[in-house]
Amino acid sequence: MPSFDTVLEPDRVEIKNAVDQTSKEIGNRFDFKGTSAAIELKENDIVLSGDSDFQLAQIDDILRAKLSKRSVDVRFLDAGKIEKMGGDKVRQVLKVREGIASEDSKKIQQAIKGSKLKLQAAIQGEAVRVSGAKRDELQAAMALIRQALPDLPLSFNNFRD
Repeated sequence: MPSFDTVLEPDRVEIKNAVDQTSKEIGNRFDFKGTSAAIELKENDIVLSGDSDFQLAQIDDILRAKLSKRSVDVRFLDAGKIEKMGGDKVRQVLKVREGIASEDSKKIQQAIKGSKLKLQAAIQGEAVRVSGAKRDELQAAMALIRQALPDLPLSFNNFRD
């Protein structure tokens, strides 16, 4: 029976490379000399720190440009609040999304059930497996899922015939 998995998986290597490139650019740029501007990757978080909100916005812009150059969708990033640190320093944590949240999985399942396609959607941890009898219906389901959740950079893998 043909099936595929709907997943939310960022390319970790490309994210690490983009953070490293951003860090190098921060070290080389004249407007960041002598400031506490920095970027750091920790597990599923990217920590931006600097002297002002404006500086954080600049670091964020550099990071997003590097990510898009490396063909990593910037929708993987969830920006947190800007926090005050000691003195006049500020920091912001960007969470890297990984795995489909349960409410999004349920939305995918409901979209497939409401589509009148002869398909089954099963939630399997942080992925959703869609299976059906015809390959064309599975391809229609991919388009339907992308349309139902446009804010998530979903990918489809394990396509089996």
